[in-house]
Amino acid sequence: MQCGLVNFAENDNCRRCGAALSAVATVEPEPAAKRSGTGGIGRRLLWLGGVTVVLVFLWSRSLLLTSDPIDEREQQIVRQAVSLLERSGFSREVLVLRHFANYRATDNWWNLYLGHAGAYAATNFPLGVVTLYPAFFNTSADDTERAAILLHEAQHLWGSGEDAALELVWRNKQRLGWTAEQYGQTRVWMNTREWTTAAVPTLFQCGPDRQRDCAEGSQ
Repeated sequence: MQCGLVNFAENDNCRRCGAALSAVATVEPEPAAKRSGTGGIGRRLLWLGGVTVVLVFLWSRSLLLTSDPIDEREQQIVRQAVSLLERSGFSREVLVLRHFANYRATDNWWNLYLGHAGAYAATNFPLGVVTLYPAFFNTSADDTERAAILLHEAQHLWGSGEDAALELVWRNKQRLGWTAEQYGQTRVWMNTREWTTAAVPTLFQCGPDRQRDCAEGSQ
């Protein structure tokens, strides 16, 4: 109202100045702006992404803190095997083995929980932790066999499963120089053939008798 007098609701005119109360405009508060749905989802995704990064970092640190690194002598052996892979043209595998893998000499808590009986190495994907067991250094015949083991672990570093890793190594063994003629009686060869036969039986069903190695002669 024009004069500022407070009137009762039933009054049609102001009791002081006579102005019509119905003519006074009522100002309605504007509704609060609705939050953008896209903005809310974006913030939620950023929050989830941040939490995921922190959890992965803590998980990775826990694996390193509960295991021991390989020593200088063992590092040199690994470098020689990786160099052999490089000379054989496995550039993709060499990339992760040199620049992403973190080599350990003892099991971390996660490996102890899972168990890796009889393994030469174990890889924790996607954290890049590669555990090299004593058999990797002592049972393997030479750099070529150690390169074959690392070629297998490199597949896990890229996210491949066990069957795929076994198949790739077996199909590429001659390219690596790992042949039956020279290594057919070694422990690593016999173990790998046994595991690969169980995982990919079709690799050993070639020839007229369906008993031959399908990877023989492949490059």
